[in-house]
Amino acid sequence: MARKPRKGKFKLKTHKATAKRFRITGSGKLVRSQGPKSHLRRKKSARTKAGLSEMMVVTDNASVKRVRKLAPYLKKHKSNPPG
Repeated sequence: MARKPRKGKFKLKTHKATAKRFRITGSGKLVRSQGPKSHLRRKKSARTKAGLSEMMVVTDNASVKRVRKLAPYLKKHKSNPPG
């Protein structure tokens, strides 16, 4: 049996590490989690640890472009779909 001819472009592979580290907000901004959350937590104050749980907006245009290339199908509502 012959294969059907493929229409359009080929599918791109998502860089899984990038997809796990970034997400898109409802307004379309790219956000990331902050760094030193797991190592040497006893030395950090409660206020510092609480602040590290907040997501940071990625403002550097070069970084945004790179993440979009690595994870082209990164969309809104990735883990919590509406409805």
